[in-house]
Formats: sequence, structure tokens, C-alpha cells
Amino acid sequence: MAKATPKSTRKKSASKEISVLKYIKWFWITFASGIGLVILIFLFASWGYFGEMPGFDELENPQNDLATQIISSDGKQIGTFFKENRTPVSFEDLSPKLVEALVATEDVRYYDHSGIDARGTLRAVTFLGSKGGASTITQQLAKLLFTGTRSRGWQRYTQKIKEWVIAARLERQYTKDEIMAMYLNKYDFLNQAIGISSACRIYFNKTPKELKQEEAAVLVGMLKNSSLFNPLRRPELVKNRRDVVLSQMAKYEYITEKEKDSLQQLPLTLDYSPEGHSDGIATYFREYVRSWMGNWVKKNPKGEDEEGNTQFYNIYRDGLRINVTIDSRMQKYAEEAVQEHMANLQKEFDKQEEKNKTAPFRDLTKQEVDGIIKRAIRSSARRKKMLSQNKSEEEIVKSFDVKTEMKVFSWKGYIDTIMTPRDSILYYKSFLRSGMMSMEPQTGQVKAWVGGVDIKHFQYDHVYQGARQVGSTFKPFVYATAIDQLKLSPCDTLPMSQITIPAGSHGVMEDWTPKNSDADYTGYLSLKEALAKSVNTISARLMDRIGPEPIVRLAKKSGVESEIIEVASIALGSVDLKLSEMVGAYSTFANEGIYNKPVMITSIEDKNGTTLYQFEPETRDVISKEAAYVTLNLLEGVTQSGSGARLRSGPSNRYDYKNVITGYPYQFTNPIAGKTGTTQNQSDGWFMGIVPNLCTGVWVGGDDRATHFNSTRYGQGATMALPIWALYMRKCYADKSLKVSKSAFSKPENLTIEVDCKEFKKRIKVEDPVEDEFGL
Repeated sequence: MAKATPKSTRKKSASKEISVLKYIKWFWITFASGIGLVILIFLFASWGYFGEMPGFDELENPQNDLATQIISSDGKQIGTFFKENRTPVSFEDLSPKLVEALVATEDVRYYDHSGIDARGTLRAVTFLGSKGGASTITQQLAKLLFTGTRSRGWQRYTQKIKEWVIAARLERQYTKDEIMAMYLNKYDFLNQAIGISSACRIYFNKTPKELKQEEAAVLVGMLKNSSLFNPLRRPELVKNRRDVVLSQMAKYEYITEKEKDSLQQLPLTLDYSPEGHSDGIATYFREYVRSWMGNWVKKNPKGEDEEGNTQFYNIYRDGLRINVTIDSRMQKYAEEAVQEHMANLQKEFDKQEEKNKTAPFRDLTKQEVDGIIKRAIRSSARRKKMLSQNKSEEEIVKSFDVKTEMKVFSWKGYIDTIMTPRDSILYYKSFLRSGMMSMEPQTGQVKAWVGGVDIKHFQYDHVYQGARQVGSTFKPFVYATAIDQLKLSPCDTLPMSQITIPAGSHGVMEDWTPKNSDADYTGYLSLKEALAKSVNTISARLMDRIGPEPIVRLAKKSGVESEIIEVASIALGSVDLKLSEMVGAYSTFANEGIYNKPVMITSIEDKNGTTLYQFEPETRDVISKEAAYVTLNLLEGVTQSGSGARLRSGPSNRYDYKNVITGYPYQFTNPIAGKTGTTQNQSDGWFMGIVPNLCTGVWVGGDDRATHFNSTRYGQGATMALPIWALYMRKCYADKSLKVSKSAFSKPENLTIEVDCKEFKKRIKVEDPVEDEFGL
């Protein structure tokens, strides 16, 4: 028989069971409370108790400032307008190498979790972050989109909670691929590279699809801390970080160990292409587009807000796409041509200025020079800034004689120096300037636009803003009008003798007797020879016959908007016109007498691809097809035997200054219609050149007309401007993808005006014409 358990023992056992039950009960209460507290915390976070949380609409359409893109006719991005230089791309546009590098380095279980990596979180808590954090790609996106940047103290914990909540919502709202693309589009890679597309362009001059493995590793490495891993400031640190990324890829078998070792041996190689508003190509053109868009957005509101207020597009935030006519290849060649020749020409100019006591000006008194400097001071940015600071005029003037540190332009690169602002004005006045524009006559599309030599220091655009005296480049309008009205042939002859336009005729205030540059007034010349040699007396004789009114009318119909006074002297090019007007007008000759208004912007799209604007061509008939062709035939004579003949000729001792004519000899053999222009005192040098599908104009001169060469030998258009055209066309012809024509100009059917002078002479002998007052 078993012994009975003592009562005291039973009581202890029962008490122990009750105690265990209490512990279990409190454990579950505590556990449930903890779970409840966690749930409550997350509920509080989702309700916005820890700060405002994004709603459904914000998650559906996260707000980002998107850069407006300027896209060339060949599909290249040539510039942006931005508050943040961000251009979004889809997941399909990302290189698989980039995606693999990101997953291996930042979130290896990315495709397995739902926004929060439980294993990573447990590891981070257990080891207090010493073995890595637990932030997933989705959480990092949540932080970038909605929870701001770094927080301190207790806010760090509430921010982390908010990140978890938002990450979970993002995972429900978007696919994994969309989340990854959003994260890469949002991240700031520094140096104005916001988002992966900008980063690829700025650091490697590539699209995200074109990245090599080692390049993808550099950008993924920057995601840890772009300020620290800045490839421009800390290349060694960035290379080490890149190698860590490659090691992670090998660890998770995205690449082999052999590939990793090989890639880690490569140096850090960048193709840095900054995208500031004054960086890159077509800077002057982009400023034109900015101005054009400023007017367009005012006239094309995008709608009204809930309160009925008119809303306008913002070119710095709305992610518009501006499709332009510029060809990135041709623009590059144009800028290279300007750079090459202007740097060379400037050397000769500076050399000649060494003995000029009033450099960089000529033929001016000290008082006139002082006047130029005073006007420059009055219009300077320095003066405007000091006026905004309530500085007195006396203080401003004195400041221009105080030496200060500054970065100045030179053809060898920017120079850090110390000089007075007054001296800097003289320094910049000594630089010759240039403008160049190239256009398709048949479409009006502008393919290249170089407004100056450097927009950071020379902001005046000599394509669209500057009107300068055109000299002999205006003479073709005189000839074309005469041909259109009188049906003259290039083979018709006129006397070179002087002609006097009496006072009161053709707007002349007193008797006007133009002179030829070589003072030769004997004999006769054909119209083709006369234009080739730019004979003033024959141009004046033609003008006297037809009058200035129809010449001005033709120029206006050809797109010239600047004022032209109807006076006899326009026959010699006394008028001031813009380069853009000259190119548009000359293109009329190449387009069979039909004017096409120059087109720069073809269409505008919003960020969703909806077309907001589509250009409509503006065309009009100007002269007959026959007159346009005959004018081209005359202009061909300029490049065959006139001032443009050096486009074709080979080496010659006659050109002992050929080092100034950059790139000479050119030896073009294809048909080219062209005209040089040189104004009084060699202040302006022009060359207008045409091939069947491209018309290009070049102007070169000083900022002030008193800045010029001392002789026509160096100051003529054939020396100052023609080489830029030649260098540009040589580059265009070398690029076979451009298909710039080398063919002859299209000849009209049933041409009634004889352009073959051999046939013309045969006909004249048969007809035995009587010479009229023109000497024809």
C-alpha cells in the first residue's frame, strides 16, 4: 500500500503549478501585448501619428521633378532643362548587369521578400548592424520618396517604421521590376546626375542599356553613399567600392571568380560629360529653345486646378520632350570647325596686335576707347549685381579698378588669374567672335547652330541676336532680282566703268560713285565673272537699272525681318542682317526659289508621350525656279574662279599666310555655290556656302567693329569665315551616314536662260544683237 503524500507537499506542488501557469499566462500576455504593441505602432504609423504618410494617389503617382529633354533629329539627348536633372527610364531600359549588381550588393533576397527582409532584420538586430543593415531596395525607395533623408534620435526609429509601412504598400502597388526602376530613377548620383539615366550619360556618356559590367559596378557602389563615393573627387575609393560590388556578384554567382579577378584589374575609367546649362553641345541653340519655350508655355496652358486657376507647363519640372531639328553629329562638327579655326585665327590677330597702341581697337581716339569701356561697364553683370546690393555709382566705378581673382577664357582652357574688371573688359574685347548656322533648304530644318566661341564667357548669340553688316554677301539678291526681272544670263556682259547715282535717285542724298577694290574700271565682265570678283560698279549698275525696292522686296520675301532702307548702297551690302536671316534667304536659291522658314523645334511631348505641339511648315514662292537656278550658277563661279576659289585649289606659294587659313588646302571637287563678304575696315568677314541639300553661313568679327585686322589680306571673309565652312563640310562629307550631297544642283526643265557661255556666244553670233544702254 502506497504511502500518502503529505499535505504540505501537495500544497507546494499545487502552488508550483499555479506559479508556472501564472508565468505562462504572463508570458502570453506579454507576448500578445508585444505583438499588439507592434501592430499598434504600425497602425499608428499608417494613420500618420509619426508624421504624414502618403495616400493612395501619392503611391500611385509619386511626385518627382523631371528634366525636360532636348532630343536631336538623330535621337540623341543634347541638353536638358531641370531643377533636378532626372530622366526616367523603364526596367526594360536597364542593363541586366546593372540589375544583377544591385541585387547582389544591396538586397540579395530582393525577389523573395515582400518589402521587408525578415532574415536581414533579425541579423541586424542580433549583431546591432555590425554584419550589415537590413534595409531592402523597397525600403530605400520608400525613404527616398516619402520619409526624407537622415533623422536623429528617436526619429530614426519612427522613420524606420514608416519605411516598413510604405515599403509594404509599395510592394502591393508595384511589381518588383517597377520598384527597382523607380529606385534607380530617384537616386542622386551627384554632379547633376539625378537618376540612373543621367548618371550613365554624365559619368560614362552611355545609356543604362549600354553599360559594361565594371561601369555598372561603379554606379551600384555609389548607392551606398554617393557623397563619399564620388568618382570625380575620390577615384581610388570608388574603385575599391566597385571591386567590392564585383566580389558580391561573384559570391552570388552572377559572374565567375575569373571574371571578377579580370574586372578588378581594370582601372576606373570615366567619360565625364557634364550636363549643366552651359555644358555640352549646342549651348547657344539650347538658350534659343529655352526662350522659345518660355513664350510657348504662356500661350499653351495645360489646364486649370481645382480652384479654377490656370496651370502652365514648367520646363524645369514637367519632364517634357522637345524634339529639335539639330543633328548631334553635324552640331559636333560645326563646333569643332569653329574651335579649330578661331583658335588659329586668334593667334595671328594677337600677334598683329602687339604693335597696336590702342589694342584691341583700331582707328579710334582715346576718348572713343574710353566710351566703349564705359558702355561695357554700364551693361556688365558686375554692375547689375552691385546695383541690386544698393551700391552707389561711385563705388561701382571704383570697383572696376580693384584687382580680383577670376577665371577667364582662353583657347587653351580656362585660366585662374588676378586682374581688374576693367582690364578683363579689354581682355575679352580682344577676342574675335564667330557665328555659324547650317540648314536644309528643302525642309527648313536647322542642323547646326554655333552662336559663339564659349557661352560661359561670350553669351551674345551671333546666329539669332547679332545683326552685322553683310557686305558683298548681299549682292546675290541684287543679281537674283535682275535675273528674275530682266531674264539676264550669267554670260551677259556689263562694263566695269564707274557709274554715278545722282542725288535724289534711289534714296541717295548726294551723288554716289562706288569704287572697285582694285580700282580697275576698264573693259567688260560677264555677270558670272563680276559676281565672282565682287565688282562693285557692276552691282551698282544692276541696282540702278532695277531700283532698290524690288531687291528689298525679294530679301523680305526670303525671310529677312531686319530693317532694310531702300537706298542704292544696299547693292554693296551696307545693310545689317542676322546670320539666321542670311542662311534662310540663301536657302531660297537652293530650294528652287521657294522660301522655307527655318525650323528649330519639330514637336513637344509631355512625360506620357502625348504630343502637345507639332510644327507646321511655312513656305512661300519668292522667285522663279529658273531665276533661282541661274543665281546658283552665278554663285558657283565664286568658288570656281573668285574669292571662294581656295576651296578647290591646292598648295600655292601665293598663299604665304596659309597657316592662318586653317585646314588649307581643301581641294573640294563637287559643285559648290558660295559668296564671301568683307565689310569696311575688315570688321566683318562672311562666307555663305551652298550644296544641293545644305546651306551654311559663317560670320567672324570682333565684339566691337573697331576690333579688326589691319589689312584685307587677313580680314577678308575668305580668310576669316570660309575656313570654318570648309572644315565643317570636310567633316560632314567624311561621315557617310549624313548623306550630304556632292551632286550638281537640280536644273529646271525647259530652261530658257542660257548658262553655258560657249553656247551663249554661239547664239549671240547668230542673232547679232544690238548693244543696249546696259552694254549687253
